[in-house]
Amino acid sequence: MTDIRNIVVLTGAGISAESGIDTFRSDGGLWEQHRIEDVATPEGFARDPELVLRFYDMRREAILQKRPNPAHDAIARLDAEWQGELLIVTQNVDDLHERAGARRVLHMHGTHLNAWCTSCDARTPWTGPMIDRPPCPVCEARSLRPDVVWFGEMPYEMERIYSAIHRADLFVSIGTSGAVYPAAGFVRDARQLNIETLELNLERSQGSQWFHRSRQGPASQLVPDWVDEMLGTGTR
Repeated sequence: MTDIRNIVVLTGAGISAESGIDTFRSDGGLWEQHRIEDVATPEGFARDPELVLRFYDMRREAILQKRPNPAHDAIARLDAEWQGELLIVTQNVDDLHERAGARRVLHMHGTHLNAWCTSCDARTPWTGPMIDRPPCPVCEARSLRPDVVWFGEMPYEMERIYSAIHRADLFVSIGTSGAVYPAAGFVRDARQLNIETLELNLERSQGSQWFHRSRQGPASQLVPDWVDEMLGTGTR
């Protein structure tokens, strides 16, 4: 690919699966043996906050034990060396992109390692438990919840994402199912703008037909190879 200057990369659960982080949804509509409706909706939180807080405390603790894999490392290398615009839009709520060294990262679904105070709207880095309802570090209200986007809530920074797509020469989707909107619609937006599109996924996604090119295989193999291509031949 030549004449590529600005890139938007979308990453999903597949890029972190090889680090041991479970993908979000099973075929049975469960997430780690819990119904999605019980642990990933505002209604579920209102109905049983202790269940939800305990669930996310366990997820947060587990994420802290994981490590970036070669796919995260490759994206971080692209971030460090690519001289054009780059926005790494991740649907993942882990921090493995950042721990690998990437800086141009946008968490459209929030992050497990932040707490959101619903009283004062402050968002605070958070690695401990929430089950005991600790006070907000800013206002001291006991109104903290995980800073993650649940079903029925608006993803973060959508205007910034669409603005980056409009300026992009290349849109790349890595490890996504193509089933969760609005992220699943980004490739269609890119195609309408005549932007080059590439899918790197373990298997073809539900939206695979929208990509100009699709490569199948483990992210830990596909992503380093692609980054080598970009840094070796792209206009930087």
